[in-house]
Amino acid sequence: MTLWRLEWLRLIRTRRLVVLLGVYLFFGLTGPLTARYISEILSSLGTEGVRMEFPDPRPADGIAQFIGNVSQIGLLVVVLVAASALAFDARREMAVFLRTRIPGVGAVVVPAYVVTTGGAVGALLLGSLAAWYETAVLLGGLPVARMFAGIGFGAVFLGFVVALVALVAAVARGVLATAGITLGVLLALALLGNFGGLGRWLPTSLSGALTDLVRGTAPTHYLPATGITVALTIAALAGAVWFGRRREI
Repeated sequence: MTLWRLEWLRLIRTRRLVVLLGVYLFFGLTGPLTARYISEILSSLGTEGVRMEFPDPRPADGIAQFIGNVSQIGLLVVVLVAASALAFDARREMAVFLRTRIPGVGAVVVPAYVVTTGGAVGALLLGSLAAWYETAVLLGGLPVARMFAGIGFGAVFLGFVVALVALVAAVARGVLATAGITLGVLLALALLGNFGGLGRWLPTSLSGALTDLVRGTAPTHYLPATGITVALTIAALAGAVWFGRRREI
């Protein structure tokens, strides 16, 4: 059995893929619903005699609700799933088995990275299509080219996230430690993006690109961040292999 097939079976049989798809699909279906009926929901919870008025929801609001949820909870799930797959040194028996039978750490890291990233991107695509459908039904149509461009930018971001997990896993020990450090780095990048014009150059800006694109932002706005994200992804994977080779079990 090849490592590629092993990683695929692990993703399926441990229900990690089901969790990924389920989380993104859930928010894809409920995000536009929330945007459509938020005024009714909040009005029903308001104080008696107080009238609450909200602007009519637009199609972009349905996508914004979806992205707002998956940028937090969905990202957390992706990081945990990736840490479980890439922190193989956290389980001594598996680490010994792989390191004594596989010629090089890269042969272990690459299949785990590709399979995990594929699962995360597949979940993003499924959730986005569900949100697109619900938004079209409840709120109105969305620009096709911008939707696919936004999904593409989101996929690049998820590829970076999994690569970052791989790098952290090569240095830290344990699944939870890997996930915690990775989330801390992503949070720091998100906060850094609030200063000046740095946000346009950071990978975290791609996570919300879909919302901005359907609201009118030009796709070229995200090209600098895309180039830097791809470069950082490659560097993170190279670093994961480099540190992994020098790590003692």
